[in-house]
Amino acid sequence: MGALVLVVAGVFLFYAYSTSEIGKGGGYEVIARFTTVGGLKPGSDVRMSGIKVGTVSSQILDPKSYLAEVTLSIDESILLPVDSSAAVASEGLLGGNYVDLVPGAEEQTLKPGERIELTQDAVDFVQMLSKFMFQAGTSAPAGAGSN
Repeated sequence: MGALVLVVAGVFLFYAYSTSEIGKGGGYEVIARFTTVGGLKPGSDVRMSGIKVGTVSSQILDPKSYLAEVTLSIDESILLPVDSSAAVASEGLLGGNYVDLVPGAEEQTLKPGERIELTQDAVDFVQMLSKFMFQAGTSAPAGAGSN
């Protein structure tokens, strides 16, 4: 009985490993710089037209510019034009963040290690919501206080 449990566990682990992207290498890395990345972290998706085309490899703070430098590992079958843009997008109020790539129109493509120049920072929904709530609470309705 114990051997059967071990065989089933082994089959499950093999299936999980083969369907995940843990053992898969390849692709090339490009860099994007953002003022703020929100909840983006290594392992987050990189998507184009809603389809996953890579992952966030790493992120560091550039000590000279104080910008978040995000390294993106892109599938080798995706050739990004040099005028492509990257934005930190959210899956919703409670979802995680991901990098959304929008391809440009140039013929020349980004080489490994090059930088995506056009970037858009993450939008902090909690901060935006709190601003809206506090601004709405401070404005008096029209005609209030006059008789």
